[in-house]
Amino acid sequence: MATFTRTKPHVNVGTIGHVDHGKTTLTAAITKVLAEAGKAKAVAFDEIDKAPEEKARGITIATAHVEYETTKRHYAHVDCRGMLIMSRT
Repeated sequence: MATFTRTKPHVNVGTIGHVDHGKTTLTAAITKVLAEAGKAKAVAFDEIDKAPEEKARGITIATAHVEYETTKRHYAHVDCRGMLIMSRT
């Protein structure tokens, strides 16, 4: 993970929602777009959903933490597991 200098305002972001509604895909897409602009390291979908159980079942079981920044802010992004799964645990 990249090291960020804390000279910018910090914003916490979380993606929550129903199973298979694109939370992890959105998180990966944000890092890809920012990486193209030189603001972050791209984090692929399969790097975020990295546990073998997650890959086998195609779902997010554990939350993931990704950091990135824009010109004005630093972001800590938490990609949460699907709400349906959370209600069953």
